[in-house]
This record gives sequence, C-alpha cells and structure tokens, in this order.
Amino acid sequence: MKAQLLEAVGQPLRLVELERPEPGPGQVRIRVGACGVCRTDLHVFDGEVEGNLAAPRQPLVLGHQTVGRVDARGEGVALSVGQRVGVPWLGGSCGACSYCGQQRENLCDAPRFTGYHLDGGFAEYAVADADYCFAVEGEVSDAEAAPLLCAGLIGYRSLRMAGPGRRLGLYGFGASAHIVAQLALHEGRDVMAFTRPGDEEGQAFAREIGASWAGGSDEAPPRALDAAIVFAAVGSLVPAALRATAKGGVVVCAGIHMSDIPSFPYADLWGERVIRSVANLTRQDGREFFALAPRVGLRCSVETFPLESANEALAALRAGRVQGAAVLVPG
Repeated sequence: MKAQLLEAVGQPLRLVELERPEPGPGQVRIRVGACGVCRTDLHVFDGEVEGNLAAPRQPLVLGHQTVGRVDARGEGVALSVGQRVGVPWLGGSCGACSYCGQQRENLCDAPRFTGYHLDGGFAEYAVADADYCFAVEGEVSDAEAAPLLCAGLIGYRSLRMAGPGRRLGLYGFGASAHIVAQLALHEGRDVMAFTRPGDEEGQAFAREIGASWAGGSDEAPPRALDAAIVFAAVGSLVPAALRATAKGGVVVCAGIHMSDIPSFPYADLWGERVIRSVANLTRQDGREFFALAPRVGLRCSVETFPLESANEALAALRAGRVQGAAVLVPG
C-alpha cells in the first residue's frame, strides 16, 4: 500500500510502499477513504508535542482524522466488514489508571494516540482498535466527515468546557472553529470570530458561516464575550481573549501545543474569569458528538489533496491558505 512516512522530525514526508497491515485481536483494518490534515499533524511534524507526551514512534504514518470502510477484522470485533467508521486521535487508553476509572480517559496516564504512537491515516489502509472507532453514518462524504474526527470532536469538547454563555468568541477561524460555530449557532449563541489581522477572506468566511462579527485578533469585539475558545497556537491570544471577556468569563485553550503565554496584569483575570485547557477527547464525547452532528446538519468546508500531495497540504495549512479543513484522499 502507499503511505506517507515521517522518518524524522522536520523532514518532508516520503511516499513509500508498505506491506498492508493485518488486524490483530480487537482490531480492524480500514480502507481509507479520506484523512483530515490537522494542526496537530504539523505540531508532530515539527516536534512540538513531546513536552506533553512521550516521544512518538519513528518512522511514523501521520493522520488521526481517518474515515473509511472496514475491510478486515481481528478476533472479537463486533464491527462489520464494509461498515464505515472514523478513527480519532485517541487510539487507546490503559483502562487501569485513576483517570480511566473516572471515565476521564482523555487524561489517561498511558494513552496511545493515532498518528503519534500508532500509525495513522496518511495511507491507503490503516489498522485501529475497534473499541476506539466511531460509526460514521449518513450521506456526508468521507472527505467531509474526516474533519469531524478531531476538529469536530475537540471543538465539541471545547464548546462544552466554555459553558453555556451566549456570546462566544473564536480565535483562529479554521477547521475546528468553522464546525464549532455551527454548533454554537444551533444552540442560539452569538458567535464572534477573530482571524489573523488583515485576513479579510477568513473574516468573510466566518460571516458566511453565521458569525455576527468578524475581525482581526488585535481588535476588540463589539460586545464583551461570555467565553472564548483559542484554537490558534499563539500564546499571546490568551491575555487578549481574557481582556475581551466579561466578568465570570471562560477562556478555553483548545490546542495540544501553544507558544508561551506572556505575562499579563492580574486585573485581566480578576472578576472570576477562568483560563482552562482541553486535552484530547473521550469516547463519550465521540458518541455525543456523532449523535448531534446529523441533527445540527453540520457541513465541513474542505479542500482535498491527493495522498501524493501530503507535503503540499501541510504547507498550505501552515501558511493559512486553507478555508475550513484540508483533507487527503487516496487515489
């Protein structure tokens, strides 16, 4: 099978031929229909995640937003051959630590992550633990469904962590934000979008989705926010978001990596404002989200790239040239 291989941090992915993987007990093999390209893939590519997690395997097949059809299964698997499934970032958890015992497997002490500890979906086939796959139903295409496996799931968890406040600010209007905006609008919230200063195209995209206001991250919103979600990996946006929130507001840092947060006066935090991070996802998040998505009528704006162009997709994402989500599609 064809696969894009990361052989060392910072080196371009190399298109190679690998043996088609065989599923073991409890595993399924998936013929990949599409795999989203995530900001986390860039962080892994750049070696920026190792401060939070044990070192990744190398060489490695990236990709943790995989959608495809089960084409083989190991012993003890209930999923059917031919069933469409999605593979998320959380590829396994220990089941024995205190966090797993509290149904907080996203904080597991010995997790396994897809496209980091486990080979992911930048390939024609992938193997995954069947218990960590989600059924993907409905008429949505594989390419449109792929971003839901991380951009959607992390966005969903971030929205829940942000609380029920009506006025929501989204800093960085990319793959996650354009999904979260749809969820928030469905709930009757007022969405305000913050992009890179001068990104008029991104601001217009946010208004198309339904944002009541869109401007640069260096601008103040027209109304104080009840909550803000920071998707951009830019630490200086955290104090900016704090200053934009009303008393009692929540600022959620949604990424796995962020540049250092600069110091800021206590007055910006005072008034019972809260800063919190979001780590990974739980399978319960996935079950809730995939039940909700059809009711909301979520639609992902995607730009597709052939598997052979994985490096170009990563470069486009890094440069901010993708509106919505980048997705690799095997030939």
